[in-house]
Amino acid sequence: MIQINASMLAERFMRYVQVDTQSDPVSELFPTTEKQKDLSVILAAELKAMGLSQVETDAYGYVYATIPSNSDKKNIPVICFCSHVDTAPDCSGTNVKPLLHRAYSGQDITLPDDTTQVLKMTDSPYLKTQLGGDIITASGLTLLGADDKSGVAVIMQAAQFLIENPSVKHGEIRIVFTPDEEVGKGTAKIDMKKLGASFGYTLDGGEAGSLEDETFSADGASIIIHGVIAHPGYAKGKLVNAIKIAGEVLDALPKNEFSPETTEGLQGFVHPVSVNGIAEKATIGFIVRDFKTAKLAEHHQRLKKIAEAVVARHAGATMEYVQQEQYRNMKEVLDKHPEVATYAAEAIQRTGLAVKTESIRGGTDGSRLSFMGLPCPNIFTGMQNIHSKLEWIGVNDMVKASETIVHLSMIWEEKG
Repeated sequence: MIQINASMLAERFMRYVQVDTQSDPVSELFPTTEKQKDLSVILAAELKAMGLSQVETDAYGYVYATIPSNSDKKNIPVICFCSHVDTAPDCSGTNVKPLLHRAYSGQDITLPDDTTQVLKMTDSPYLKTQLGGDIITASGLTLLGADDKSGVAVIMQAAQFLIENPSVKHGEIRIVFTPDEEVGKGTAKIDMKKLGASFGYTLDGGEAGSLEDETFSADGASIIIHGVIAHPGYAKGKLVNAIKIAGEVLDALPKNEFSPETTEGLQGFVHPVSVNGIAEKATIGFIVRDFKTAKLAEHHQRLKKIAEAVVARHAGATMEYVQQEQYRNMKEVLDKHPEVATYAAEAIQRTGLAVKTESIRGGTDGSRLSFMGLPCPNIFTGMQNIHSKLEWIGVNDMVKASETIVHLSMIWEEKG
C-alpha cells in the first residue's frame, strides 16, 4: 500500500512557498528574476540528500535529477515529472506566510493580515470536498504559490517515497523543475538531450482527479499604429494621434463575443493585454487563443480587418500587424501517443479518485514540451483560486497527487 506522509508533504510545501520566486514578464533576462534560483538550489540539495542521481541545477535555474530504475525489465521508457518554481506576477509573492487550517469544517476563513480577504464556501464551492481535511492558505497580503509549488512538493514527496521503498518497482524516472512558466518561457532554455525522457507529465492542475490533455493553441499579435506628429500648438489639420486611434481600435472590438469575458468551454478569443505609445506611434498587444490551431488564422484575420477599418478613417495614419506563435494544443501530439494519458487515468483511478478529463483554457510547460518531442499531459495537484490572495490548497489533494505519481511510475514498469 502506498502511504504518502501527509504532514511531511504539507511542511515541505509550506517551506517552499516562503521562497519568493515571482517571475517578471518585462524582463529580458533568463531566468527573468534571479531569485527563482534560490528555490532551485534548495531543491537540488534536497534531491541529493534523498539519494537521487544526476542532480544538477544549471545557470538558467533548471533542476534535473534521476531516480534510477529498480526493475529487471530493460525496455521501460524513461518518464519525466515536471513542475515550475516561479509564481505569477499577478499578485505579490514576497513574504508569503502560509497558514495551515486543520480539520476544515466549512466555516468562512478570514485571512489575518487583510481581514477583507475572506475565503468562503459560497465563492469556492470546491471547499466542500475538503470537509474534515487540512487546507493551506496565505495570510491575506500575497498569493500562496500553490501554482506551482504544490507540483514541486508532490513530486519531491513522491521521489522520497520511491527512494525509501525499493519494493515499488519502476523504470528510470527523470525530474525537472523549470523557471519562468508564468511568463511563457518555461521551456525556453531546457536541455531536452540532458532530460533524456520519452514521455512526461506536468503536475500543474486543479481539482483532485483532473487530467488535462488539451490546451489552447496560442499566438500573440501586435497592432502598431503610426500617426502623424505635429506641434500641438499648430496641429490643426495636421496631427493624427496614434494613441486615440488605438483607443478606437479597442472600442471597435466586439462587446458580446470574441473576448475572454464572453467565452467559455472550447470557445476561442482575442484579448488585448497591453497598450503602449506616444502620439506618433502606439502599439496594442493581444493574445489570440483557440483549441483548433486552424482557427487562429481566422481570429487574426478578423482582428486585422477591425483595426484596418479604424485606421482607414484617419488620413495619413498607417498600421502594421505582427503575429507571433506561442504554443500549440498538446492534444495534437498526445493523440499520437494515447498510452500517455491512458496510463495517467489508470494511475488516478488506483488512488480511488474518479478521473476528470479536462481541457485547459490556457497552456502549460507540457504544451511546449509535447511539441519538443516529450508528450506531456497535465495532472492535478489541488490548487485553487490561483494567482490571488485567496489561493488555497487541500493537503489531501496533494497526497493524492503524490500517490498518482507513484502509481504512474509503477504502471509504466508493469507495461514495459
